[in-house]
Amino acid sequence: MGSYKYKYCMCFTRKFRSPDAQPPPDVRAAYLSFNSDVHALRRFLSQAQGEHPADVDRILALLTAASGGHGIARLVTRSPAPAMPTLEEFFAFLFSPELNPPMAHQVHQDMSAPFSHYFVFTGHNSYLTGNQLNSDSSDIPIIKALQRGVRVIELDMWPNSSKTNVDILHGGTLTAPVEMIRCLKSIKEYAFCASTYPLVITLEDHLTPDLQAKVAKMLTETFGDLLFIPSSDPMKEFPSPAALMKRIIISTKPPQEYKEFVKVKDKQNGSGNIADLPDTGSLRRIDSNADNQNGSGNLAADTGSLRRIDSNADESDGKDELDEQDEEDSDEDDPKFQQDTACEYRKLITIQAGKPKGHLRDALRVDPEKVRRLSLSETQLAKATTSHGAEVIRFTQNNILRVYPKGTRVNSSNYDPMIAWTHGAQMVAFNMQGHDKALRLMQGFFRANGGCGYVKKPDFLLTTGPNGEVFDPKGSLPVKKTLKVKVYMGDGWRMDFSKTHFDAFSPPDFYTRVGIVGVKADTVMKKTRVIEDQWVPVWDEEFTFPLRAPELALLRIEVQEYDMSEKHDFGGQTCLPVWELKQGIRAVPLHDRKGNRYKSVRLLMRFRFCLASGLPAQKTFRFRQSAIQSGTVFFFFFYIYLCECVYYREMKLVLCSMS
Repeated sequence: MGSYKYKYCMCFTRKFRSPDAQPPPDVRAAYLSFNSDVHALRRFLSQAQGEHPADVDRILALLTAASGGHGIARLVTRSPAPAMPTLEEFFAFLFSPELNPPMAHQVHQDMSAPFSHYFVFTGHNSYLTGNQLNSDSSDIPIIKALQRGVRVIELDMWPNSSKTNVDILHGGTLTAPVEMIRCLKSIKEYAFCASTYPLVITLEDHLTPDLQAKVAKMLTETFGDLLFIPSSDPMKEFPSPAALMKRIIISTKPPQEYKEFVKVKDKQNGSGNIADLPDTGSLRRIDSNADNQNGSGNLAADTGSLRRIDSNADESDGKDELDEQDEEDSDEDDPKFQQDTACEYRKLITIQAGKPKGHLRDALRVDPEKVRRLSLSETQLAKATTSHGAEVIRFTQNNILRVYPKGTRVNSSNYDPMIAWTHGAQMVAFNMQGHDKALRLMQGFFRANGGCGYVKKPDFLLTTGPNGEVFDPKGSLPVKKTLKVKVYMGDGWRMDFSKTHFDAFSPPDFYTRVGIVGVKADTVMKKTRVIEDQWVPVWDEEFTFPLRAPELALLRIEVQEYDMSEKHDFGGQTCLPVWELKQGIRAVPLHDRKGNRYKSVRLLMRFRFCLASGLPAQKTFRFRQSAIQSGTVFFFFFYIYLCECVYYREMKLVLCSMS
């Protein structure tokens, strides 16, 4: 029992008593169900908590006293443990996020499928420290992203002021540059600190051929054997993440000079079919003086040489409309003098990128002979899913779709990722420095599969029906499962915050918001009542969420401190992938707005899954509790029955004596 004093009206003091965290009724009932029976405790862990048999043995070793060892008390209370845990020790176990987490921390999905079968944790302009206009470029944001498990890093390559080296910066803005070699060295050091699965570097290329050759040399010398070099060109299927463990792969457009070289070579062989070439862009012959007339930032190599025009427009955030048609390539000169440079740079590219050209249906056309990456802005994606939603899903079954923020998000904000995920887009590129609700959803989504940065797409996004039909996230979907979430209580704010952090005159008034983010039919938010003046709020409220697509649903949890006169204060948040939730009573740790986990703040919650019929998805402990209750009721009525029998027997004797 703690007490807190608050001053008000200058000279008065109010004293509040805050009780310590106490086990809620469901925890007490669970404890009484096994009490001193280790076999009943095993049944509780297996049935009510849904633990794997190996985890049941591990938890039993913690909760019960091993020979010559210590149980849960040693980990929580630092005191010797009895043969069976006490109620306080059992409650401490349930309320510990380390010992009783809401989801597993191991990679458990099949990682041997093609790369295109996975959602990938993707960053956008990974080198920026702040906004998109005038912030600094640095390797520090790249390091932070890698430490969080991001698996796709984006670098924008530009010639430095002397045009002798390569800088990383956001072109056409006032962002300060950072040397590319510094970024590459940091990537090498931290590439696999959070995940051993492949790291993708997407390069936005604004370089001359000689600098492209320099980049190729930097990549090979810096990464060495870590750099994956594909053996076939083009690839008919992407390799799997398991086959690329601890490898770095490059994704960008093939250099235009290489495309031109292949084109000329094909013409010499009697083939002039441009449709056979990689879908990577167009060339224009320009004169060296055009550099001074064009403010786009594209650089010419030499007078009369071939030059890229908007070579990475698919990465250019300011352009949301599809090109109507490509420009014709120039055939005046033989570009074979650039053959060695183009081929050396080209052979490092594993995932060929391209921008949409012409009609959207053509851009989404699937080529069975090769796989590729297509980039769309969030605006383009919204249009594409409205008019060609089925084609988008079919494209993403074998090819890679990358989505990036629109150009007006100069403050590095983010967009709703669900429209991209529900249509199978693998690389949903986010500004990792934009700490908003959308980024919290992204962080929560990739907590799945052990936080390795790769999440297997559900089967319905990878398969096609007998008549060519695909999943429709906007259609009328049946309820597959029902998730029941019970919010018992919360604790930890009194340890992590000062007593006046939320309210200068009294303890905080907490309430919890719980909801689902997923397909439109599943998305909803609910909230508990407000518990006034308590550092350890107890809500004990349950919410029901029918789910049409639980494989894509996120459970969003947010604690707010109610303020009558001002905006409510933030008390913590987390997002959990529904398909990864462990059933039963769990301790859920909360995070700050940036996604950093609080040291002590947590909620005690219970998760139960029921089938669409309303029956539990698995046999749970509730049946056992019901059986106990039913047994009690049976004995109660049996006792009444006996009493009635005795009563009627006495009455019969009385009547007989009277007669």
